[in-house]
Amino acid sequence: MNFYIVIPAHNEEAYIGSTLESLVNQTLLPKKLVVVNDHSKDKTAEIIQSYVDKYDWISLLDIESTDQHLPGTKIVTAFYKGFETLDENYDVICKFDADLIFPKNYLKVLATHFKRDSRLGMASGFCYIEKNDNWILENLTRKDHIRGALKAYRKDCFLQIGKLKPSMGWDTVDELLAKFYNWKILTDDSLHVKHLKPTGKSYNKSAKHLQGEAMYKLRYGFIITLISALKLAFKKRSFILFKDYMQGYLKAKKENQSFLVTEEQGQFIRKTRWQGIKKRVM
Repeated sequence: MNFYIVIPAHNEEAYIGSTLESLVNQTLLPKKLVVVNDHSKDKTAEIIQSYVDKYDWISLLDIESTDQHLPGTKIVTAFYKGFETLDENYDVICKFDADLIFPKNYLKVLATHFKRDSRLGMASGFCYIEKNDNWILENLTRKDHIRGALKAYRKDCFLQIGKLKPSMGWDTVDELLAKFYNWKILTDDSLHVKHLKPTGKSYNKSAKHLQGEAMYKLRYGFIITLISALKLAFKKRSFILFKDYMQGYLKAKKENQSFLVTEEQGQFIRKTRWQGIKKRVM
């Protein structure tokens, strides 16, 4: 099974070496890996190049964007720049972050899952962060949700969902659309991935408004957005985040921004979200 990997990287000199080291030591090696150096001003490119010199299946692509951190748009745009350099001979396409350390059997276990079930569209392990010298689960989302940091898609699923959406919320809409097209999603809690930089660490206020905008673009509606914003803010222990999320949603609604999904897909998404909410309440 051929794994192709794209890693967007922006000023990741402290982490990218560890990520690449964990990938070159996989028991099942990827066939191709491209790291997209997105406007880095540190030694990110030099570190990547040192791996390119050693491994012919690793490549480096330098692109110029901006220093502004815009979750979703910036990272998906960088992903596509790398993806466009690859051929179509992949079975699984992965979008990984540049601050992860994968266990040695990570790709091999994913391959086993994909081979076992032809309707498995997406699969991953779990992110763990270091706290008080211990690695603990980075518990920001449901355990059946695949984090944006470590996405792996079966080719047919990836193409059917329309690939990735260049917007905040891309790592939610991909799963919802996969379910819409009857693909299965699997998270394997035996695969512990070390996440070296906690999620949201570099977000600014304007970026946090994008979370609310994404809820609007996914056609959540006001009530589901309200519940989702409360849950996220509670998990991050910040009421200010709740205000940011709701302001982003209301701003997008007022501006009548374009949706990421069709009306039919939106109905499915709302139904799925309500089922999840009722299940947790019950």
